[in-house]
Amino acid sequence: MTTRTTLAALTLALLPTWAAAEGCHGGMKEVTASSCAEGMVWDAVKGTCVQQPTS
Repeated sequence: MTTRTTLAALTLALLPTWAAAEGCHGGMKEVTASSCAEGMVWDAVKGTCVQQPTS
């Protein structure tokens, strides 16, 4: 019973650390206008780089 209680207490003590670490990365890839290749521009509606329109 003592081992189980110790493991439970340790887990509860470490949960905020794990949550904070996950919040920093979140598994999301961030793409910005500076990430677009030459001749491409950022389209905020589509959320991707698109061919730069020419006039």
